[in-house]
Amino acid sequence: MAIKKYKPVTPSRRFFSVVSSGDLSTDKPYKPLTEGKKRISGRNNKGRITLRRRGGGAKKLYRKIDFKRNKRDIEAKVETIEYDPNRSCRVALLCYMDGERRYILAPDTLKVGDRVSAGGGIRVVVGNAMPIGKMPVGIIVHNVELYPGKGGQIARSAGTFIQLIGKEGKNCFIKLPSGETRTINERCYATIGQLGNQDHLNISLGKAGRSRWLGRRPKVRGVAMNPVDHPHGGGEGRSSGGRHPVTPWGVPTKGYKTRKKKKPSDRYIISKRSK
Repeated sequence: MAIKKYKPVTPSRRFFSVVSSGDLSTDKPYKPLTEGKKRISGRNNKGRITLRRRGGGAKKLYRKIDFKRNKRDIEAKVETIEYDPNRSCRVALLCYMDGERRYILAPDTLKVGDRVSAGGGIRVVVGNAMPIGKMPVGIIVHNVELYPGKGGQIARSAGTFIQLIGKEGKNCFIKLPSGETRTINERCYATIGQLGNQDHLNISLGKAGRSRWLGRRPKVRGVAMNPVDHPHGGGEGRSSGGRHPVTPWGVPTKGYKTRKKKKPSDRYIISKRSK
């Protein structure tokens, strides 16, 4: 895949770029595996905004992705490689030998017509899913489970991968894209290969309107507000805030730790991403 740019017929087109769609085999999803997606717009179950600057955006259909890969020891053929508006990587439509179809995250080099499967005693081939304890050390994987049977939770965005760096007893040691090293159970499933669409990080949105298509609303600086709206607001002329950066509710925003429950996850971390 490559980055596609356009002639600067307008000021915003000058910086507008997209990832070429040469790897896609169809422009329409498989209808039985789609459902309507309600726009949450940063609100919780009480309708209150808990995440600011979200709303609007293009209407989307949600594709049901098989993160668990729990259809075991049945071979499937890759029917299509498709665009998914809900994630940065591509998705692949699989047709199993018994006729069932499922979507999976499409790894790099996976093509239409390839055969993939999931299970304990299968070949180590890109697109196949198996327990990480049965993979050779040094292999690159994605869509990795943190707990056996829960479904893939890490390394699910475009171009990401996790490396298996060691084994000890029932534990496997993995290195995350952030540089963090942690342990997971050997029974956790992972899919072989690096996810495709690596050039996603290199695209330029080019204009404010394209951010609005993605549901991202404008961000107003605190120093541009009035004192009634933000702790950084007010002042004669242009000011720099006059205090350490805080949220509109006075909570420090740089280096201040807000996480409370660390035990469930941190005990599995060997080395953190921050040195």
